[in-house]
Amino acid sequence: MLRKRLKSEPGLRVIDAGSTSPHNINYLTSLGHSIFLADPVSDALSGEFQVGTDDDDKPIWNVEGYLDHAFQFSGRTFDIVLLWTALDYLPEPLVAPVVNHLHAAVNPGGQVLAFFHARKKEGESAYCRFHVTDTDTVEMQLAQPVPLLRAFTNRGIQELFSRWSGFRQFLAKDSVYEVLITR
Repeated sequence: MLRKRLKSEPGLRVIDAGSTSPHNINYLTSLGHSIFLADPVSDALSGEFQVGTDDDDKPIWNVEGYLDHAFQFSGRTFDIVLLWTALDYLPEPLVAPVVNHLHAAVNPGGQVLAFFHARKKEGESAYCRFHVTDTDTVEMQLAQPVPLLRAFTNRGIQELFSRWSGFRQFLAKDSVYEVLITR
């Protein structure tokens, strides 16, 4: 469904939120779309936005600083967000603010394609780069070893995106949920 939109509506503004994929840049711009690149996981793990720890030794985050850096849109709005598995790797205090920030930046009728791990395996650390293709297949390539922080439940995903109007979820290969969310 999203692939059809990408092919039939030229001039869409797309956020590719993950490790940079030259393939995605070439593919999306060849279809006439503009692309904004963001790597929210690498930005979060840089250490730049952790400003200390609380009494329980849990990190304290500069959430606004992180959002301003990772998603500096300069007033632009978007039609499609390729969020991939980024939310599974973000520290918990950043997850809901990222979703809220994207909600504000996505046009009504805009869509988010997100993948979520259906279960967390001990020691799993395969943060991947995703490549859109001319088919319904999305290719994956290991980007860097980053610990998987969580696996969302169906209900958890729905609650996280409760402000959005549409929600279609599919179980994809490798115990990953594919979710298409409409604003």
